[in-house]
Amino acid sequence: MEKNSTLLLQGHIRRPMYQLWVLVSFSLFATLFIAFRTFANIPHLTTKHHPPYHASSILSRCKSLKLQAGPQEEFFKRSESDRFVPNTKPVLIKRAKIWTGRKNGTRVVHGDILLDKGLIKSIGHLRLGDVESYGDKLLVIDAKDAWVTPGIVDVHSHLGDAPSPGLDGAEDVDSLKGTIQPWLRSLDGLNSHDESYLLSVAGGVTTSLILPGSANAIGGQAFVVKLRQTSERSPSSMLLEPPYHINNSFPNPNLPLRWRHMKHACGENPSSVYKDTRMDTNWAFREAYKKASQIKERQDEYCARALAGKWQGLGEFPDELQWEALVDVVRGRVKVNAHCYEAVDLDNLVRLSNEFKFPIAAFHHASEAYLVPELIKQAYGKNPAIALFATAGRYKREAYRSSEFAPRVLAQHGLKVVMKSDHPLQNSRYLLYEAQQAHYYGFPENLAIASVTSNSAEVMGMGHRIGYIKEGWDADLVIWDSHPLALGATPSQVFIDGIPQLDSPHVVKKPASYQRSPRVPKFRHEADEAVRYEGLPPLIPRNSATKTAVFTNVKAIFKRRSGVVQQVFSAQDASTFGTVVVQNGTVVCSGVHSTCSESAAYEESDITTIDLEGGSIAPGLVSFGSPLGLQHIDQEPSTTDGDVFDPLSRPVPKILGGDTAIIRAADGLLYGSRDALLAYRVGVTKGITAPSHSGFYVGLGVSFSLGAVHKLEEGAISKEVTAVHTSVRHLSKSSVSTQIGALRRLLLGPSKGSVGNWFQRVKEGEIPLVIEAHSADIIATLIILKQEVEVETRKIMKMTITGGAEAHLLARELAEAGVGVILNPVRPFPYVWEDRRILPGPPLTKDSAIMKLILHGVTVGIGCEEIWQSRNLPFDVAWVAIEAGGRISKEEAIAIGSTNVEKLLGAEVEDESGDLVATQGGDLLETSSKVVAVISPVRQVVHIIE
Repeated sequence: MEKNSTLLLQGHIRRPMYQLWVLVSFSLFATLFIAFRTFANIPHLTTKHHPPYHASSILSRCKSLKLQAGPQEEFFKRSESDRFVPNTKPVLIKRAKIWTGRKNGTRVVHGDILLDKGLIKSIGHLRLGDVESYGDKLLVIDAKDAWVTPGIVDVHSHLGDAPSPGLDGAEDVDSLKGTIQPWLRSLDGLNSHDESYLLSVAGGVTTSLILPGSANAIGGQAFVVKLRQTSERSPSSMLLEPPYHINNSFPNPNLPLRWRHMKHACGENPSSVYKDTRMDTNWAFREAYKKASQIKERQDEYCARALAGKWQGLGEFPDELQWEALVDVVRGRVKVNAHCYEAVDLDNLVRLSNEFKFPIAAFHHASEAYLVPELIKQAYGKNPAIALFATAGRYKREAYRSSEFAPRVLAQHGLKVVMKSDHPLQNSRYLLYEAQQAHYYGFPENLAIASVTSNSAEVMGMGHRIGYIKEGWDADLVIWDSHPLALGATPSQVFIDGIPQLDSPHVVKKPASYQRSPRVPKFRHEADEAVRYEGLPPLIPRNSATKTAVFTNVKAIFKRRSGVVQQVFSAQDASTFGTVVVQNGTVVCSGVHSTCSESAAYEESDITTIDLEGGSIAPGLVSFGSPLGLQHIDQEPSTTDGDVFDPLSRPVPKILGGDTAIIRAADGLLYGSRDALLAYRVGVTKGITAPSHSGFYVGLGVSFSLGAVHKLEEGAISKEVTAVHTSVRHLSKSSVSTQIGALRRLLLGPSKGSVGNWFQRVKEGEIPLVIEAHSADIIATLIILKQEVEVETRKIMKMTITGGAEAHLLARELAEAGVGVILNPVRPFPYVWEDRRILPGPPLTKDSAIMKLILHGVTVGIGCEEIWQSRNLPFDVAWVAIEAGGRISKEEAIAIGSTNVEKLLGAEVEDESGDLVATQGGDLLETSSKVVAVISPVRQVVHIIE
């Protein structure tokens, strides 16, 4: 009994302890089990054998990191473009001369082109059976042996982001929120109402790369657009192969990888905006790329583990939204376009590319690239292309060593050159003109056309679908009215995605010779000299070694007579070429060789003989409209004369005479600028300029020689005061009404001080009043004001309008009022609101602005906006004649660039004492010619141009 009691007592004591042990054990097991199940679903605590639920998407993304951008194999099997618009008619272009882009731009095919479904379906001689199935749906165009090229491709444009006409708040080119901003997108500022779209299409441009600006070291992402209007009317609908990132920052990795684009900038632009040095900018680059490289390395490490199935402790995929685009740059999946001018900047970016191992698609502007071609080749990966202007240069220090021979030199070193617009800085409608100029200075024909078509397409990663005329490529092409490299070549039709873009295009009839490759001069040593002198070859011409110069094989002679240009000699063929004898800078004989042979009967050592090879003698051209003669480098204040005081915006110092003072441009002349000498070397011998200004008040103009080295040279100043200049514009700080009111008082009020004396001479009709005005409304008011003055004085007042973007709207009224116009620019563009009603000319309108004025009897001249453009004045004058379609003579065309300008601006029209220009291989307006001498009676010398 005691024993049982004892056992029972022991049982009562042990059972609760056992139960407690069991309970604790079970609880611990349950807790561990639940914890295991819970933590098993956390990626960083999984094992190799238990991947996370979203492992497949992680693996897809990791695998996609090794892919490179570009078209998939399936792309080339497409039967319809992704941009095809239903119900678009198929097109057959018959009898075309087709520049295909193949074989480095040397492959030309004569035949037909069939367009359908937004694609080029067939090239060659098509049989009737090939097109019978289309029936009457087929649009047939007979090209009549005209040239057909791929659509023009612009690799550097701000079209849409810097829209025209320019308005405050409309520009979305630059951000000032920081120098490194790879996350920004040009697409987000793309204005679909830019008036430039149609204008650029009218120049044959079908595709543009829209870049952010250059205020930032990394300005953001760029996008490729086609310029046709879409039914959706949205920026997104204009995009060509947009990266999927526009809809999802981290898109489906299973989608095909498309090229992305990014803008970089170095040198003056980011430095000046952010008040940094080049050292600051390049540190910002390195810091940004280090950040992107670190992210890339973490991604690669993450993916190496994931692909190996090592899921334990892996965590989330490392990514940062702001830096994902720059990480793609480091992966080589972004076309980097770098705004860099000088060798120091090119060197910095080349080193950066090698440090962080990313390729550069193109260096843009790159004015010194031709001086360092081997440096360019040291960039990481494939050689960058060089995107250039043809002749624009010296507008800032970085561009001071620019050379027109750069495309030629770079091509000789095996580097790809593309021409670009930087629209609206230069109107992309005339991008082909850049290629034409480059060709004139020795850039090979095949490469010149490729520089705005196939090579441009390749540089932006779109060569698999645009830039060529090949079967299966996008149906983007242009039918030209002449050879593409012939000056003034104009589309007679433009196709984008197989859709004609020009309604009832106006075509100028041109001679058959314009269908042939243009002849250009042989610049035998100039390109070598540009490199030898590091972009600054000597430009001052040398004097003839003898007092007598004899020009032989002269085909034509043009002279000033009674204030107009007349042709005084013309040879029918080489057997009747003439001779011109010059003694001490004066022509003593001109005509057939037998007539002038006795005049040249001197000792051979006393004669300098120059064979013009069918060239001509003609009056020198006259530059006006830019501050030529008042500046060396536009954006360097220490090299310019500066702006005059404007009494409408700030008081004029008493020491000048207060508000009655008037400034003379002659006092600020700067001789020997490279732009003046370059213009002189192409036949622009005289400059007329007004004081630099930024408001209503300008001053007194001056006429001077572009070939003079200093003011004290004989003939350095042709006329010290030519005209009184003012400006009436909406851009002024004072209202238009205020400016007109001031002008009315100066003309009709009491005369006071120097300004009163000069305006009195204006009222007397002794000297012209030259007014910069663009708006037709302002010009109309000025015509009325002129009439008021003439009623009061009973004398004819001389008035000239310069600028004149909308002058064509008042062509009849200007002619009746006797008001002349110097059109500047000669090919108007709607830069701002008061320019918006331009007359664009063929193919959009029958007449150009200048022809509309001429046809109404207005005396017309042409001007230059920038000092570097003066050297292109012969091209501009020739273009006017070409676009006139035979309605003006060669003499009238030369007058538009010479005697008309002198008359309208109050300069002396020097019949016998004016400079003459000798051209070799053609006349002054032919692209086959080259200036070889300037004959100066005033300075009693012949300048030899070598």
